[in-house]
Order: sequence, then C-alpha cells, then structure tokens
Amino acid sequence: MEESIVASDEEYLTEEEEQPEQRGIKRKHEDDEDDEREQINQDDEQEGGTQSTSHDNSIVVANHYNKLQEKGLAERFNSKIFYLRNFNNWIKSMLISDYLEKIKDSMQHGSPLRVLDMCCGKGGDLLKWHKGRITYLICTDIAEISIEQCRARYEKITANDPPERKSFQAEFFTADSTRDRLRERYIDPSIELNLVSCQFAFHYCFESPKQAEQMLKNVSECLKIGGYFIGTIPDAKDIMKRQRAAQSDSFGNDVFNIKFLSDPDDLPIFGAKYNFHLDGVVDCPEFLVYFPAFVKLAKRYNLKLIENVRFEDYFQMKIGKGRGLIEKMQAAERFSLNGNRNLSRSNEEEYKHAKDFLLQKGGYENRRKCGTLSASEWEAASLYMTFAFQKVKGPIE
Repeated sequence: MEESIVASDEEYLTEEEEQPEQRGIKRKHEDDEDDEREQINQDDEQEGGTQSTSHDNSIVVANHYNKLQEKGLAERFNSKIFYLRNFNNWIKSMLISDYLEKIKDSMQHGSPLRVLDMCCGKGGDLLKWHKGRITYLICTDIAEISIEQCRARYEKITANDPPERKSFQAEFFTADSTRDRLRERYIDPSIELNLVSCQFAFHYCFESPKQAEQMLKNVSECLKIGGYFIGTIPDAKDIMKRQRAAQSDSFGNDVFNIKFLSDPDDLPIFGAKYNFHLDGVVDCPEFLVYFPAFVKLAKRYNLKLIENVRFEDYFQMKIGKGRGLIEKMQAAERFSLNGNRNLSRSNEEEYKHAKDFLLQKGGYENRRKCGTLSASEWEAASLYMTFAFQKVKGPIE
C-alpha cells in the first residue's frame, strides 16, 4: 500500500468531536509517553499482533453466510421480517436506480456501463443490474457458497439470452474485500468501473484502519473519475443514542438485537465491536462505522462525499417516485381502521402509528388504508443510512 494509515484514533477526530461531554466514540488524551507506548503497540499489531483475531472474525462472517439457507417465498412470507427485508430492498432499488440514471445522463450513448457489486452475497441485486441495463458486472464476496448461488442466479436470469449477446456479462470470485486487492483478481485488471455498490456490508471493514484502507482502495482503484461509490450501513450515531437510552450494552426487540462486545463507554474509532442479530438472517459480529473517519479516509482515495441519508429520511425523499415499486415489492403491509385480517403482528400496539396516521386523515369514515411496517420492523429499518461518494480528480479539502 502506498500510504499507511495505521495511526492513533485522534487522527480521525475533528476539533468539535473532541469535546469531552460527547460519549460513545473513544476520546484519548494521553501524554507523550502514552502516545509512544500506543505507537509501539500498533507497530506490533502491524507485524501480526491482531492479525489472527481479525482473520478469525472474517472466518466467522464467511461461515455464517455460507450456512444461510435459501428459503422459498412461502417461508419468507411467514418470517417476522418479511416486510422489513422488502423495505430494505426497496431502499437499495431506489439508490441503485438513482445513481445508474446519473451515470447514464453523463455518458455518451452506447458507452459501456460497468459495475462492481462488492460483498454481493447471494446476488440479491442481480435483477436491479439487469433492469438497469448495465454492460458488465463484477461480483465478489467473502462467502464461497454465496458466490456460487450468485452465479447460479445470474445464469437463470440470462438463460434465455443468446450466449454471444447476454443482457450483461459478469464475472464472479470469492475474496475478502477488506484484505485482498480485487484488481488482481479481475479478468481485465485495467477495467474502468462506473459504479461500485456495497450494500449492508461496508461496516465489516471498520475492524481496523488497515482493513478500511484496503476496502476503499478496492473501491477507488478502478473507478472512473466521475464514477460513484454507493452503499448502506448501520448509523453508528443512532446506535449509540439507543444504547445510551437503554443504559445497557444490549438493546433491541423480537426482530433484532444489538449487544456490544466492546465497552460502549470507551469505544475506539476502529474495532468498535458488537454482535448484530436479525431474525433468521444475521447473527454475527459487526463494527461501528464512525462516519467522520469514513469520510476522512475516503478523501485519501479521491472519494468525495455526495450524500448520506438515514433510511427514514430517504423514504420520505423517494416515496413520491417509488410508491408503485413499494407496492410491487410488497415493501409495506396494508393497514385499515376497518379491519385487518392478514397483518403480520397480532399486537395492536405494533400498528398504533398507522392507526394514528389514518385518524388524522379523517378517521373511520373515509375507509382509507395506508402502507406501513410494524413498529418492531421500523425500529430495525431506521437503524440504517445510505451513502454516496464520487470519484474526483485532485485532493479533496
């Protein structure tokens, strides 16, 4: 790597964020002797002091996703998080569609549109790339079985295409994007990408500065000037707010649970570890993404922040354009004041917000319905945020 970023956490704190009354992210005020001792410890880590721990965590994550079973539609419909998963998928659809449109608007007609789906999982976004009429797709993930399933999905989607004229060409390989240089694995290492997408996975690289650096190097290295890096991550600020409100190292509901494995009152910038459980989907260690550090590190790779929006705000921004897609994707369940036979939850409190909304709109007389998530699902969905960076030419102030 051209430039090492293994340094003390102070490097990633702004003056405003160093105020002692702010809690959650670790604040260090050591004297010179402590700084020297910390640097020695970090030098040891670079030589392998934390490598085994980090490597073990990667194995845990890979094994977890390799063991996840493909479920049929009927079983997914009976899940507690059926609408939550569809809602999150809708968010991704709107985000991907928006940035593909931006790219196409700036391209010459007929130019190839190439995408890297980093941490692609089982290929849940393949249809989005297909509908987005991209030219070429690179899919990579840490879980080998996920990559095999992703490849199989691609073959199914393009099964009716002539072999020489696929809807879009694609390549697939297993790699740890936080450790491996992806460019060395591409069929064409000189490929120029228009878009890099990393959905619900970027937070794994915040285990260490070195891993975050490698992840962003992989994002930027083949991305064209003007290209975009988009994704979705848990909102660390909101997670810490909820942890303080709970006054516990664990909080959640019957849909999700977060349990801190690091001291929540003394968290480092990198390596702030917690276990995230989402019913039937996720149950493995993750790391808080301290967003100011993310932005600062991205600048080193000429990635300029364009926007970062919490899911609840993104929903409000895009509902006008995406209302029809929400219905098509079943990203919300129907609620009415005049009877609800098929709601996913029997507890009326789970829909109090929807009831109050309809009462404000005229109550029982107007027979209106609304789309909603249960309160528990919304509590999980609102943990997340979207982000978008753009690759620019020179240094970023």
